[in-house]
Amino acid sequence: MTAVHHRTTEVDGLDVFYREAGDPAHPHVVLLHGAPASSFMFRDLLPRLAEDHHVVAPDLIGFGLSATPGVADFAYTFDHLTDVVDAFLEQQGIDSYALYVQDYGAPTGWRLALRHPERVTAFITQNGNAYEEGFVDSFWAPLWRYAADRTAQNAAPLLEALGLDAIRWQYTHGVPDPSLVSPDAWLHDHAAVNRPGNNEIQLALFADYPSNVALYPSVQQYFRESHVPLLAVWGKNDEIFGPAGAEAFVRDLPDAEIHLLDGGHFLLESHLDEVAPLIRAFLARVGA
Repeated sequence: MTAVHHRTTEVDGLDVFYREAGDPAHPHVVLLHGAPASSFMFRDLLPRLAEDHHVVAPDLIGFGLSATPGVADFAYTFDHLTDVVDAFLEQQGIDSYALYVQDYGAPTGWRLALRHPERVTAFITQNGNAYEEGFVDSFWAPLWRYAADRTAQNAAPLLEALGLDAIRWQYTHGVPDPSLVSPDAWLHDHAAVNRPGNNEIQLALFADYPSNVALYPSVQQYFRESHVPLLAVWGKNDEIFGPAGAEAFVRDLPDAEIHLLDGGHFLLESHLDEVAPLIRAFLARVGA
């Protein structure tokens, strides 16, 4: 049985929880989770990758078991989340790594690559956009409205999205057999994002999301200039980031490897046995 360690370290005065597996002498793979999730989403993937790699999965600030300072004490922007992840990797001595990014992990990972292009050996993106294609309007329209006009009325549907039924939907929509998805996943997320003060944290990040779209031209230029190896493994039935988001990567990375699987937003919950071999083969092929 592969040992998976659960650790907490202090970064810039904040507790950062992370999961770690594999030999630190092996090539590094950093796993960056989405919302409303945490590194818990990688609990079964870590041991699959740890045979040949050193795998680290931190919880972003405001999520999981990492610190959740109030909005008055921490600026909840994607730039600031990246600051903490960047400092965490520096602290751990991880200066060359492949990145697995999903949902919120994608804009965090793109920022790391723009800051340190020489450090990123490869990308695996699982339902993590770098193009405007793929945004499913029925999901995103309320967020764009709130980001443009931060009223209580516009906040209301976003707060509903933090409810148990809405989080369950994120895990089960588009999954042909929802019984494969463990309720532990959505119950874990619901409990975390509904801690006191966390509604304000989530609203602040919703409001900052357009900054990620504004960054896309720079990310796409980075792709063209770096030719970074990229694997897009995507739940094609996702009603948050649709398959067009995966297919768009070949525009700037013609050699990108694209796999559209018959799943939803949190693909690891239902299709781990398909995703893990694709990742391992990709990492072996590109030497990451």
